[in-house]
Amino acid sequence: MKHRRLGKSPIFVSDICMGTMTFGAQTDEAEAFRILDASYEAGINFYDTAENYPVPPDAKWAGRTEEIFGRWLQTKDRDSIILATKVCGPSHGWIKGSQRAGMTALDRHNIRRAVEASLDRLQTDYIDLYQTHWPDHGTAYDETMDTLDELAREGVVRIVGCSNEDAWGLMKSIATSERLGTVRYQTIQNNFSLNNRRFEDALSKVCKEEGVSLIPYSPIGGGVLSGKYQAGATPEGARFSSYLKLGGRQAAMAKRFVNEKSLAATERYMKIAADAGISVVTLATAWSKQHDFVASTIVGVSRYDQLADILAAIDLELSPDVLKACDQVSKDILYPMG
Repeated sequence: MKHRRLGKSPIFVSDICMGTMTFGAQTDEAEAFRILDASYEAGINFYDTAENYPVPPDAKWAGRTEEIFGRWLQTKDRDSIILATKVCGPSHGWIKGSQRAGMTALDRHNIRRAVEASLDRLQTDYIDLYQTHWPDHGTAYDETMDTLDELAREGVVRIVGCSNEDAWGLMKSIATSERLGTVRYQTIQNNFSLNNRRFEDALSKVCKEEGVSLIPYSPIGGGVLSGKYQAGATPEGARFSSYLKLGGRQAAMAKRFVNEKSLAATERYMKIAADAGISVVTLATAWSKQHDFVASTIVGVSRYDQLADILAAIDLELSPDVLKACDQVSKDILYPMG
């Protein structure tokens, strides 16, 4: 297992991170513990959660994922774990926060309340990486970064990062931190996969020039790159199968991931993987790790039996020919996720 630095911080993490967003909804606590134990035994030291998990966000189970992870954390040496969690962004946009009656934002009041509640649920006195879950461009970056700086000075968090941020917002936050002399975002957690390479358009350059690490989520395209949605299939228990039935925001999100172009691209990636003698899940995971602006790729499973193909990517380096074949698919089928 390779380890890489998060941004310019002193923290090194395994180049695979285990995500937890299904824990407490699709995945019960016993199965979550099996997944976490197997990940730990495989050498993964980096784990990502959020106050807004599990998904889809719902007040009836808000915070349950952190509670499950917190109980598991008690079975391990705390110093051996790099723990990341997040504070909800504003609820007036694409996502409605499940915490604080949906009145979430990235002001001092909300960040303070969020971190205190997360520490309690996680049963720890510090968070290694504390992230803003999505940007709040309507709240001054001065207040957000100043509050995060206070938490770092108090030892409540070690480093900070952002998620779902755009190039302007990342540069604005860095400029604000430099002007105020506060902590800066060391990481950005955005969607990045063979089916969604938009991060390479502008954000990858920001990361490389400013020393910020991407920790990509959905490297398997929300499960689409496993091939399970091919030929119009909607497998029972799969996230987007249920999202399509929910309608509204969830259905819109599902259609962004599962569409004619993404399925066509997936079919070609499945052929590339088969020719290379690996599963397409292994291909997608290994491809994500093989970028100089990526520190650790966030994977996620809802069942223990889904782990093997992901763990097979731990020490795998894709050949130049395989990478070239993947690039050709991206050229032929531009932006499958829009």
